[in-house]
Amino acid sequence: MEEIQSQSDLYRSSSSSASSPTSRVPSSHFFYVRKPGSLRQPISFEDSPEWEDTEADARMDYEAGGDSINYATTTPASPSLSKINSGSMASPPVPEGGGGGGAAVVRKIAGASIAWKDLTVTMKGKRKYSDKVVKSSNGYAFPGTMTVIMGPAKSGKSTLLRALAGRLPPSARMYGEVFVNGSKSHMPYGSYGFVERKTQLIGSLTVREFLYYSALLQLPGFLLQKRSVVEDAIQAMSLSDYANKLIGGHCNMKGLRSGERRRVSIARELVMRPHILFIDEPLYHLDSVSALLMMVTLKKLASMGCTLVFTIYQSSTEVFGLFDRICLLSNGNTLFFGETLACLQHFSNAGFPCPIMQSPSDHFLRAINTDFDRIIAMCKNWQDDNGDFSAVNMDTAVAIRTLEATYKSSADAASVETMILKLTEREGTQLKSKGKAGAATRVAVLTWRSLLVMSREWKYYWLRLILYMILTLCIGTLYSGLGHSLSSVATRVAAVFVFVSFASLLGIAGIPSLLKEIKIYRSEASNQHSGAFVFLLGQFLGSIPFLFLMSISSSLVFYFMVGLRDDFSLLMYFVLNFFMCLLVNEGLMLSIACIWQDVYWSSLTLISVHVIMMLAAGHFRIRSALPKPVWTYPFAYISFHSYAIQGLLENEYLGEVFAVGEVRSISGYQAIRGGYQISPDTNSKWRNMLVLLAMAFGYRLLVYVLLRFGLNKNVSGRLLLCRKKDNSSR
Repeated sequence: MEEIQSQSDLYRSSSSSASSPTSRVPSSHFFYVRKPGSLRQPISFEDSPEWEDTEADARMDYEAGGDSINYATTTPASPSLSKINSGSMASPPVPEGGGGGGAAVVRKIAGASIAWKDLTVTMKGKRKYSDKVVKSSNGYAFPGTMTVIMGPAKSGKSTLLRALAGRLPPSARMYGEVFVNGSKSHMPYGSYGFVERKTQLIGSLTVREFLYYSALLQLPGFLLQKRSVVEDAIQAMSLSDYANKLIGGHCNMKGLRSGERRRVSIARELVMRPHILFIDEPLYHLDSVSALLMMVTLKKLASMGCTLVFTIYQSSTEVFGLFDRICLLSNGNTLFFGETLACLQHFSNAGFPCPIMQSPSDHFLRAINTDFDRIIAMCKNWQDDNGDFSAVNMDTAVAIRTLEATYKSSADAASVETMILKLTEREGTQLKSKGKAGAATRVAVLTWRSLLVMSREWKYYWLRLILYMILTLCIGTLYSGLGHSLSSVATRVAAVFVFVSFASLLGIAGIPSLLKEIKIYRSEASNQHSGAFVFLLGQFLGSIPFLFLMSISSSLVFYFMVGLRDDFSLLMYFVLNFFMCLLVNEGLMLSIACIWQDVYWSSLTLISVHVIMMLAAGHFRIRSALPKPVWTYPFAYISFHSYAIQGLLENEYLGEVFAVGEVRSISGYQAIRGGYQISPDTNSKWRNMLVLLAMAFGYRLLVYVLLRFGLNKNVSGRLLLCRKKDNSSR
């Protein structure tokens, strides 16, 4: 205790000296704080605040038949400002419209209360000294308010947020209770929204198109109703000025800035009109202007009735004044929960008052971030013009212990427990699922969206089409004028081999686009907007027109430049065979991309696989002469190059007759069997095409398994955990 007291006195003296009028600037607070009872004017300047303790007086009652809580509270054990400077700077108004499109009436959202009691989360290997990521946390959030979870890096902010939303990974274990409207039942689909820190958007769509397709994937009902909720989401997030602009950010397309993109990701969740909205780091990678605009927009959203709970690492003074309640974490320990102004008083009571001219959030993180100890070690022998670095001379470990001990014995902690007791003593209206779009609807939406995206982004298939045409022209000019003599057979076999193998190898250009599709799927699947089957089927149907366009254009150029047999049925088989080859190659690329999730390793693996398949295709050595282990089994049998080339050669040479001298002639099968192994059966080419079709579906089945039981295991694990919690509560 003597150590704690000495450190507190040291910090108090350094803070007062640092903020002394004689040593710094005239005394003036620059805290942005809420005016009591005001939601429409969220921030204002305050000068010379005088703290007054007020008694906790919370009254809560549930409306009969309603799904929200009416509450009237004066801040529990929180300070209030007795004087407001009449000459303070005006507060920026909360935007009512969408940002310049005229006044629009946005429907209210029925919020829900959420409370958590003794919440502890453990994850093996997450912490160096303990598996507990969150330790005995208590708190609550009301409709129409913004509750922020703040703390330094690795303090448990995101873990606590995911625990409240029921989105912990299967490796995590949660202890304690979470109540929604007084009930311990889990939140059903559509009753809450969760926005990840990093979200995947589709850059080739406009904001309105992106939100509309998202609404089609999420909501049942008629198209007109979905258009109305999309417009509501656009208005709520102040995106009217950007509704018809491309999101951008892919294929060198210019689009929205990071602030607007972040608001689009939040608007995607608003189309469901959730009661509770969880946001992980809404200010992630935003500058000060974009951050303030984001928080003012979220304040407007909260004023519509939605319950907002989000994490934040650090904020400016203006942004800090918009918060209603703050949960301060450090190393998983709750150092404070309550009103934002009460947090300032809490630090002051603990002996760490916020210096004048310093942002409250900066001051909080300075006191509880242990990384500052390293800075102290670096700067302890340095001096500035006014002496020692007074802003970095506090032991954070001591500060954390002091703040935690002060909070546990404070009236703020007691008022939190009282409020949680009142929230949980009687169950309110349970949240209901809002229904999902049908599987057929989702497949149709994903197919149409894929067609639109693939047609707009040149890196999906247009680039590959150009590469295929260049390759085909090169091969065609290289092998042109072969004629139809017996001596041209070996050269024509080489031309077919080069065409199939190199065209398949050029498919590597589609790896980045496929990886982006997988990331978009993961983002949508995490919120149950999509599934593995509908994603694969939609992607497959959407890619067919482009793959067929590539196959028919490349095949026609190659077929006539090399001078293959002039027969329409043989030409159509050539086109279909190459189309199946592209389908197989697309499935192979998709499966490799699912395994690696990285452009470099996916490209390297795909090149290696294609090289092995080319070696085992039977051109460099006849398949029957290949070594049985490894090369024949399994490489020769899994090489789709082998089946494609064999089918094309059977299509070209079966039924063909070559003259040997003036009297003798041999069949096409006899002419080619020395250079490539084919079957004399005329139906063999159709069996090869069936094998290619089976391989195309086989690779996509592998992708389904990877998505369903690999990438999507976190989603299914969360759903299983929710069902277990629901059954236990019953």
